[in-house]
Amino acid sequence: MTKSKAKTKTINSDNTAKTTKLAVTAMLAALSAVLMFFEFPLGFIAPSFYEFDFSEVPVLVGTFSMGPIAGAVIEFVKILVKFLIKGTSTGGVGELANFLIGCSFILPAGFIYKYKKTRVGAIVGMLTGTVAMAAIGVVLNTFVLVPLYSSFMPLTEIIKMGQAIFPAIDGTFTFCLYCVGPFNIIKGLIISVVVFIIYKPLSRLINSLDALLTKKKKATVQ
Repeated sequence: MTKSKAKTKTINSDNTAKTTKLAVTAMLAALSAVLMFFEFPLGFIAPSFYEFDFSEVPVLVGTFSMGPIAGAVIEFVKILVKFLIKGTSTGGVGELANFLIGCSFILPAGFIYKYKKTRVGAIVGMLTGTVAMAAIGVVLNTFVLVPLYSSFMPLTEIIKMGQAIFPAIDGTFTFCLYCVGPFNIIKGLIISVVVFIIYKPLSRLINSLDALLTKKKKATVQ
């Protein structure tokens, strides 16, 4: 193969990988945005304005198949799509919270899986992501998100709603500790179980995408 033909082959391979990655990112982001419309509260653990949905499942698929950065992009695009379709009732606070908390889950999971692409690596990654999401969620909600949200709902009302579930709550920190932390743990575990259940077909998808996206690395001059 001539040098010119080899260069053309490499460029075509690069273009194919980029096009595929863009298409998969858009598809997963769109699916995640749709899933965000099917949300419901977990009233036994947190006030009703904390709602659960399965939108992190496609995001995690993208994270495992294309890497943590791609996962963060999918997370951002899904929220942007929902924002453009539905708008916001919280001045963007809810959307900011969704992005930050989502990233705190998928990024640790993605980085661990990136270096250990096995079933065990996926499980360890998801459990680590769940713990990180719970811990970071408590900190972010205590110092940033709940204070911002109190512009739309008085802080005293937020605390009161938490006390209706856990009477021991006496302030912002205990509200986040007793409500937000457990909510995110339950959310992370549910998402992890769903991904674990679909692991085999998911792994085939991941392997096929990996093979396509790394094809450019295997292009050699013949």
